Amino acid sequence: MKLTKLSLVAALAVSTAFAGGDIAPVEPVVEAPVKAACNDNTTINGKAVAYYLTSDAGSASMFDKDTSALGTAITLDVSHKITENFTANFTAVGYANLLDNYMESKETGAFFNVANITATFGDTTFVAGRQLLDTPMLGGFDWLLAPGAFEAYTLVNSSIENVTLVGSYVTKWRPNNIGDNFIDLTDVNDGNNWTLGAAYDDKTMNASLWYYNVDASDYTQFYVDAGYDLGSAKVSAQYVLTDYAHADDSKAFGLKASTSVAGYDLMLGYTNVQDNSAGFVGRDTLYASSWNTFASTVGGNSFKVEAAKEFDALSATASYAYYEYNQGTGTEDGHEFDLILGYGVTDCISADVVYSNTDFGDGENINALEVVATYKF
Repeated sequence: MKLTKLSLVAALAVSTAFAGGDIAPVEPVVEAPVKAACNDNTTINGKAVAYYLTSDAGSASMFDKDTSALGTAITLDVSHKITENFTANFTAVGYANLLDNYMESKETGAFFNVANITATFGDTTFVAGRQLLDTPMLGGFDWLLAPGAFEAYTLVNSSIENVTLVGSYVTKWRPNNIGDNFIDLTDVNDGNNWTLGAAYDDKTMNASLWYYNVDASDYTQFYVDAGYDLGSAKVSAQYVLTDYAHADDSKAFGLKASTSVAGYDLMLGYTNVQDNSAGFVGRDTLYASSWNTFASTVGGNSFKVEAAKEFDALSATASYAYYEYNQGTGTEDGHEFDLILGYGVTDCISADVVYSNTDFGDGENINALEVVATYKF
């Protein structure tokens, strides 16, 4: 169960958004459905999901009705090519809860998570409207019944070989699990929230540079990372400087190494955060972040080890992370263990299980279980 502390003033006291795993910074994502409809200019696909989660947080027991939820949803993706250069994209989500703890805030409901016009001219693409964003310190996750989404204006250019340039002006944000509630970020403080980024990747070396202006949480941020493929292993580093207008600034640094041994993918990550939490919107991509814990919120040192392997239709990932909360100010050290299993029953049916054991530095070990069944059509 996602229990992570959040940035952007705790999602402006409205909701929370969470993450797990290592996610590489890439250009904003506009998902393109792949199943052709009768009209050659329109493509349609969809999925049905049943999502169950439970935990023993607080005084509850696992499978207790007070900390258990079961949500179901049908997601329909539609993309219509208006002209050679313009495409309309829509993602509709309808959901119903089968237990009293409601996902998406209500027993039943529906909303458009994506609704945009995409214009492409040569190497340049412009996306206007509701969309999914994927940048190192601002983005959404595909968790629970629908990914976190944004209303934004995004420009992407790839004219330079191996280089992607990105600019995005963000007006609204829908964190995970709050239904059709897009938070108006332009109505907070000075109201300007935007990012500019450049990413380079030639398959051997990669690097990215990002600048964030987040008036909704009164900070600007500089992010840089770089990685190199040595053949037998990959190494990378990242640095994040958050300049808060009314709080101590934050400096974060990370190192990561990964390799494959006997069919196992192995990773070791390290993050150090000093003086204050690193700013983020929706999620971070710091190397020691786990399923329930963002390393950007942990003061001091964080370490993470991870192993993953595929066994035919079964994929398995196990990780352990140690967190030094608040740099010795009295809060206990914490940890997190995650086991994530995925099984492809058929090409269209899959099942996923996530077990986590988390200590957020308060000495309480919280066990959580998430079970997901998905049918794609």
